[in-house]
Order: sequence, then C-alpha cells, then structure tokens
Amino acid sequence: MSLEIRDIHKHFGPVRANDGITITVEAGTLHGLLGENGAGKSTLMKVLSGFHAADSGEIVLDGKSIKMASPDDAIEAGIGMLHQDPLVFLPFSVIDNFVLGSPGHRRLDRRQAAAEFAELCERYGFNLDPATPARLLTVGERQQLEIVRLLWLGARVLILDEPTTGISADQRAKLFVTLKALAKEGMSVIFVSHKLEEVADLCERVTVMTRGEVVGEAEMPVPPEQLVEMMFGQAVEIRDRNEVSLGGSHLKLEAVRMAAGLLSEDPISLDVQAAEVIGVAGMEGSGQDTFLRICCGMRAPKEGRVSVGGQDLTGKHYRDFLAANVKYLPAGRLEEGLIEGLTVTEHFVLAGDDKSFFVDWGKARGRAEEQVAHYTIKGTEASTAESLSGGNQQRLLLAMLPPQLSVLLMEHPTRGLDIESADWVWEQLLDRRAHGTSIVFASADLDELLRYSDRILVFFSGRVIGELNAADTSVDEIGLLIGGRTAGAGATGDSP
Repeated sequence: MSLEIRDIHKHFGPVRANDGITITVEAGTLHGLLGENGAGKSTLMKVLSGFHAADSGEIVLDGKSIKMASPDDAIEAGIGMLHQDPLVFLPFSVIDNFVLGSPGHRRLDRRQAAAEFAELCERYGFNLDPATPARLLTVGERQQLEIVRLLWLGARVLILDEPTTGISADQRAKLFVTLKALAKEGMSVIFVSHKLEEVADLCERVTVMTRGEVVGEAEMPVPPEQLVEMMFGQAVEIRDRNEVSLGGSHLKLEAVRMAAGLLSEDPISLDVQAAEVIGVAGMEGSGQDTFLRICCGMRAPKEGRVSVGGQDLTGKHYRDFLAANVKYLPAGRLEEGLIEGLTVTEHFVLAGDDKSFFVDWGKARGRAEEQVAHYTIKGTEASTAESLSGGNQQRLLLAMLPPQLSVLLMEHPTRGLDIESADWVWEQLLDRRAHGTSIVFASADLDELLRYSDRILVFFSGRVIGELNAADTSVDEIGLLIGGRTAGAGATGDSP
C-alpha cells in the first residue's frame, strides 16, 4: 500500500504545526521521519491516523484519496499508529486488549481471536501470555501487543512514534527485526524518531521536518552530520561537563529496604554529596522508580533511614522533602508532572509560593511570559500542557523548579528529546550542579549515564547489583550488570 501526503496544513490557534507537508512513502519500505521536538512530526502522524483532522490537504492510499474523521476510519483504510505511550488498558488482560476495537458488525469469536493472536505472536517472535494483566507488561511488551492488534485489525501502513523510548536494547533489537519483516511483507512503515543512529540502522529513506515544514529528504545511508544540519540548520556540538568540587552530604540512605513486591529486598546504603551526579541504570521494573520515590518521600521504605542535610525524614511526606529543598521530576511529564487542561500560566500559579487568597493574574501571566521566553518554550502563556511537545513539556517542568534545590531527582530527563533539546536540558542541570545541587537521575541511555554521572548505580531484581565510577567504566560493563552478570572490573554484585 503506497501512501502520499499532499500539502497538509494543520494549525492550533496561531501555531502552524504542519505548514504544507508533502511526503511519499512507497509500499514495502521503511521510511524515517526526523525532526527536532516541536517540528510537527507527531501532529502530522495524528492527522494521518485520524486523531486530528487536517485544515487542508489530501491523503492518498494506492492512488485513492481518503477522508478520515477518526482512528476507526484510519484503521478501516489500513492505517494504524503505535503511539509513544502504547494505547493499552492496564486493568485488562493481554487478550482483552487484543480484541478491543474489533469490528462491531459481527459477533466476536474469542476462541478464534485467541488462535489468531497466538499465530501472530509466533510469526513475529513475541512471547505474550494472553492471560497476563497488561499492567505487568514492560513498555516493549505493550508495543508488541499493540503491533499484533493493529495487524489483526488490518493495518497495512504502520506508524511508530518514537517507539524506542523507554525500552531496553534487546527489545529495540526485536522491534527492528519485526519492522524489517513487516516491510518485506509489503507493509509501509513510517518510523518517527529524533535518533539519527536508529534511522540510519533501520530506514531506507528519510524525511526531515523543522518548524512544521519539510526541509529535506535523503536516500539512506547519508552522513549523520548532513541530517543534523537539515534538522537544526547547523552542526550541534554536545558540550562536556565541567568538574566541580563535591561538598558535604545532601542525601543519605542507611540500610534502606524497598518492599512492594520486588524480587529482592537487599538493603541499600548511599551517601550523595553536594554537587554530585548519581546515575541510575537497570531494566524496566528493576526497582529504580521505587528507589527514587523513597528518596523524595513519595514511598516509605520498609526499613532503614533516609536523611536530607542531616535531617531524618524517614517516613515523612513529599511535602516535608519539598521543604528540605528536594524535588522530583517524573518520567510521565503529562501524567504526573503537569496537569492536562491547565495553561502554562496556571501551572506557574500552582508552582509558585504566593500564599495570597486571590491570584494576581496579570502578575502571573507576566511571570509565565518571562519563563516561556527564558526557557525558549515553543508555545505561549495561554498554551495548555497537552498542546506542548514532549521537549517543551520538559522545559516547562524545569522552568517551574524553585531557584534553590538541595537534591533533584529525575526519571529519564531527556527521554524522547532530540539532540539539541537534550543538550539544553543538561546545560540547565549542570548549571544547578555548579551551584551545589545534587542530581540523581534514572536513564535507559547508557551514553547519557556515562557522560554526566560521577557514580552509577545498577539495579537488578530490586537490588543494587553494582556501584561504578563513571570515569572508569564502559557501556559494555554497565550492560553486563543490567543483565544480572557481575563479571568485569569494578562490578562487585554487592550493594554500595
């Protein structure tokens, strides 16, 4: 099924998300769509998959113009989209999620559906138990579930929006094998990403977008520098961090045990010094998220002591940690960090320390306008949180941080961000570090962990399997520990 996107325009108020986009995707090919955060990639794909209606333009499948008013129309036409956060109902089982959206004009034969599910999983090497609750699946397994569901519903054009965000290297490799197999079967696959190396590994042709427009196309392979210049108009130089002197203890964990059903509950002891950066690695579900939440008071440890600046805060609430200048930024920017439906101005009102009974909205809008400009947020003070791209949501979260922090805890601070945006985020974080803030961050990007950490904690099955000096280790050594192997220099298998 060949696909043509002809002169698509989509505006959100004054923002031109798509400004005359024209792209051709040949049948049986893997087509990359590159662009910085806010370039309009996701908007274009939502137009293509029926989630948004274009203001003008045309979508043509196999020479036939199609009209779409909903995702149902898109899947009926043969277009399916795998979102960055897979559309999975967590309380339901795998098989219940699989049959969601099945055609309503016929009675569902669950036995036949289960057989077809098993056949699709076997064909593409997916190991999914139909009875497993979806909440127990990793992000990669949720992607696999969504892929087989879209194929079962008849998708012949498959769109993937930043699909490698939050999945392991093994899951990424399996995903790439699956996508190549689908292309060989004649499907058209659109791979939306900001990661040059992934597009180079996977795609045969690439289209580059900037500020809502197509700025270039190329047959692969091409030098990465050429793609970077098309994306940003110039080469991007990633800055290295400057070394700073570490100070006294800011965050201390003493023999902390994490409960909540983790496979291991070995005690964790850790002393984070002022201006120190601690990286946290591990497969999804290995305990990193629970560890970070214990460090900020969102979860209480089963045993042990947590102190900030010498003050015992064990068992205290998050607000007590906030009062001690500890702040936590979650991976789910819109789900946990921001509030859908509220404007940028309203977020600054909520995050501010003004205790007045009445809100001075003029002052609040002025403050929001200043921060939008200072943090180069692509939006206005009246933009809602959900209307911002992932990168701009992260900029908003950073803009809302209090000026003085003792400890900043983060999950995946640059997840889903392009090269320039990720570098900008770390510029802000390292500036705080230079003023004494301790940073503890979890990341699936091993290069990011090595570049910015002083020490790296590697979690496996609910315990710290190794503590590494970032300057003396390698990606391979971290990878071994993430997989539960303690061979190699510096890996002890013991908690720090």
